[in-house]
Amino acid sequence: MDHLNSYLILSAILFSLGLYTVVTRRNAVAILMGVELILNAANINFVAFSKFVTHNLDGHLISVFIIMLAAAEAAVALAIILNLYNDRGHINVDEANALKQ
Repeated sequence: MDHLNSYLILSAILFSLGLYTVVTRRNAVAILMGVELILNAANINFVAFSKFVTHNLDGHLISVFIIMLAAAEAAVALAIILNLYNDRGHINVDEANALKQ
């Protein structure tokens, strides 16, 4: 993988799989995994452009920042999912349209 196109194709595939997962799944954990795939696709793009276009570390630093945001997002989302499961007994996002009934 010595060319920018290889990284862009890999990133596009990851982004497509993540978007497909977010759109088609009703399980909250599966949707969270799809969002993580989309964020990782963005990370690959940042690192690839940093390596092949700008030749500095800006893309790497932004990727580390995105990884930290993704970890925080996963922690908050998992807390919401656990509360949803404790309250409703399932994690189907179609039936979780109200925060409190």
